[in-house]
Amino acid sequence: MSYYFCIIGTKDNPLFEIEFGTSKQGGDGVARFPAEARKMNPFILHASLDIVEEVQWLSSQMYLKRVDHFASSHVSCFLTPTNTKFMLLHLPHPPNTAPSTMSTAQNPHIFPPFGSYMTTNPTSSILRASTSSSSGNTAAIPNNPTSPQTEEALRLFFTEVFEAWLKAMMNPFQGINKELSSPVFRARVVTAGKKFL
Repeated sequence: MSYYFCIIGTKDNPLFEIEFGTSKQGGDGVARFPAEARKMNPFILHASLDIVEEVQWLSSQMYLKRVDHFASSHVSCFLTPTNTKFMLLHLPHPPNTAPSTMSTAQNPHIFPPFGSYMTTNPTSSILRASTSSSSGNTAAIPNNPTSPQTEEALRLFFTEVFEAWLKAMMNPFQGINKELSSPVFRARVVTAGKKFL
């Protein structure tokens, strides 16, 4: 899976952003977003802010789970008591996907940022998923953004980042809506991503 993490301030301004990939199950920690999707990621998260502002009043929890999706990307959110939003866009890459040789000019129904990942054989993925779940294999957990295991990993990631963010906010020179440029905080976010995602 590829991840785009962003902290959004109380004035809907981005305070921190980072891209990383999964480090679990043989992942190298590098984000595998298509080139067009990299440009769209901030817009997708900002579009999800309206949904977050509606959902935040319906739950007393800080972790709002998966609040939105766009094409094959999913958006999860964590709210702080100061209304700062931690938003994570995750793009799963199923094991049976391959870069497509068909361009969007040949197939106009494919959205360009996500057109480079097409399923090669949908029936084999269904068979593979049913056999892996029956055998107890956990290899498919990171590719399913709605599974309870993935939700728990995201909650633990957000909790660890929240603790690091609290420590960064205790700095008297760091304002609540100022861009967070601390290399120590960035390293802690990367470490939390490697640990849980």
